[in-house]
Amino acid sequence: MSEEFSLEAALREIDEIVRQLESSELALDESLALFEKGQRLIKQCQQDLDAKELRVQHILEDDSLASFDQ
Repeated sequence: MSEEFSLEAALREIDEIVRQLESSELALDESLALFEKGQRLIKQCQQDLDAKELRVQHILEDDSLASFDQ
C-alpha cells in the first residue's frame, strides 16, 4: 500500500473479504489469497491502533505533567 493507510477503509475491506469468504463461491486458491490479504489488513489495523493508543497515552502524560507545572 503506497497510499496513506486509512483504518476505516481497511475495516470496510476486511468486511468485504469476510463476506466473500462466507459466500463459498470462490475457488480454494482465491479464498486463500483473500484470507492472506485479510490477515495483512488486520495486522496493519492492529499496528495503527497500537500507534494511536501510544499517542493518546503520550497526550495524557503531557497533560498530567502540565497540571503539575501550574
